[in-house]
Amino acid sequence: MLLLPLSMVAQEVKIGTVKMNDITAVMPEVATLENTLMALNQTYQAELQSMENDYNRKYSEFVSQQDSLADNIKTLRIQDIQDLQSRMENLAQAAQQDIEKKQAELFAPIQDKIMKAIEQVGDENGFTCVMHATYMLYAGKTCEDITDKVKAKLGLK
Repeated sequence: MLLLPLSMVAQEVKIGTVKMNDITAVMPEVATLENTLMALNQTYQAELQSMENDYNRKYSEFVSQQDSLADNIKTLRIQDIQDLQSRMENLAQAAQQDIEKKQAELFAPIQDKIMKAIEQVGDENGFTCVMHATYMLYAGKTCEDITDKVKAKLGLK
């Protein structure tokens, strides 16, 4: 009975590390994700630019005509300009949220694919645990970087 705990301590602990950024950098799915996000961003930027052009036009017209406008018309135009500015701010916030949501949605299957490959490599090579290499403060001689093995499992170079 006294020897049982010693035999458990004597078991080899095998730790692997993975550099996730090195894997995602070469995945074709990530390039597709980036292209999709870039297209979505460009769509929002085009709409915001159109609104900004409209804002600048209305503001310039107001500044050039304000002395000749009746007070009620001035008030209406100021409200119109402020409303347009508010809509631009709302669209900018909505765009950022939409892009972040789309990024999370598109990245989830990529992350799942990588995690499955890490699990497979870990199981096949008898690792006790696999950690993200970026967060390692110290990795001893028995700690193995399995990034290349995971890339190979995913069919990446």
